[in-house]
Amino acid sequence: MNPVDNPYTPGAGKPPRELAGRREVLEAVRIELARQAVGGASKSTLLVGLRGVGKTVLLNRIRETAAAEGIVAVQVEAEEGRTLPAMLAPQLRSALIQLSRIEAARALAQSALRVLRGFAEAWKVSIRNDGIQHATPEPGVADSGDLEQDLRDLLDATGCTAQSAGMAVAIFIDEMQGVSKHELGPLIGTMHQASQRALPINLVGAGLPQIRRNVRDARSYAERMFNIPEIGPLAQTDAEGALCKPAAALGVEFESDAVARVIERSQGYPYFLQEWGKHIWEVAERSPISTTDVERAAAGVVEELDRSFFLSRLDRITPVQRMCLRAMAELGPGPHRSGDVAERLGRSVTSVSPIRAQLISKGMIWSPAHGGTAFTVPLFDEYLMRSGPELE
Repeated sequence: MNPVDNPYTPGAGKPPRELAGRREVLEAVRIELARQAVGGASKSTLLVGLRGVGKTVLLNRIRETAAAEGIVAVQVEAEEGRTLPAMLAPQLRSALIQLSRIEAARALAQSALRVLRGFAEAWKVSIRNDGIQHATPEPGVADSGDLEQDLRDLLDATGCTAQSAGMAVAIFIDEMQGVSKHELGPLIGTMHQASQRALPINLVGAGLPQIRRNVRDARSYAERMFNIPEIGPLAQTDAEGALCKPAAALGVEFESDAVARVIERSQGYPYFLQEWGKHIWEVAERSPISTTDVERAAAGVVEELDRSFFLSRLDRITPVQRMCLRAMAELGPGPHRSGDVAERLGRSVTSVSPIRAQLISKGMIWSPAHGGTAFTVPLFDEYLMRSGPELE
């Protein structure tokens, strides 16, 4: 096949040619945002799933749709070591400047920019000066040093500005499990209060499965204020569409056995399907693509996934933590009881508990149930088993 025409797009956050199996989720979030924009009751949304299921792709698509429908959409990615004020302030500045261009909202936007200026100074956040150089901070507003109070003041000002403009603001947060626990509570509390006041401001987040527990621990009512769709591997028909439709658009077909083989090897995970499709396209010489082509591509797929998807997850992992992951892998895909992992390591449960907590914090594992442990990366057990090191 001509490599220039390769229709598959593996990569972090890269949209596939065929976004299969996600129509219901996309439509549900679109409706919530549209209801928010017209002053109706709505919920915020958390997209929850393992790595490689396409959460970032969905988040980007939702943001693009929202922006196309006139919603002021801002997006941040939670990063370790970066505070919530540092993430939000520059994006809210952009939103307020956009709203200030609307005559009916100009005065409130200028007032909100003064609130933002005070918030940035109180929380030592550096933001661009253009657009707010004449904004003198509002004394006593968003500058208390209490994060929940200051966020409430800032988002109230932003929501009221949007309301006067006849618009809505949507805040998109990717990798939301990276928001620290002491900041997550104030964020949820602030959004809850904005909802109670019927302000047109909404939150759409995406994160690993532990975000469910994080939000529940942060505020007891949190799960009632969010829709939390589970984003998982694609169903059989959707996986077939994700693999076959991009090729069919270029006049290339797959034999049914070849499709079945790819879905079996990828387990229906969107990222893996894109990687398989890319490598199969590179080795196949003609249509229809056969199981022989799939097997010829297999070594390249495994090598690429090991290098670009799996290995990168271990960059911040200590040798002791890696041994814990290896012990889990030797027990199978999981989830596993903490006691079984400790026994495999030849250590006590209490000595393994801090390692487990560190790995959860780093987004490597999560706890689907009390005392249980599972990988956040699909097929990670297979990678660890072939890459070593073996347990002593």
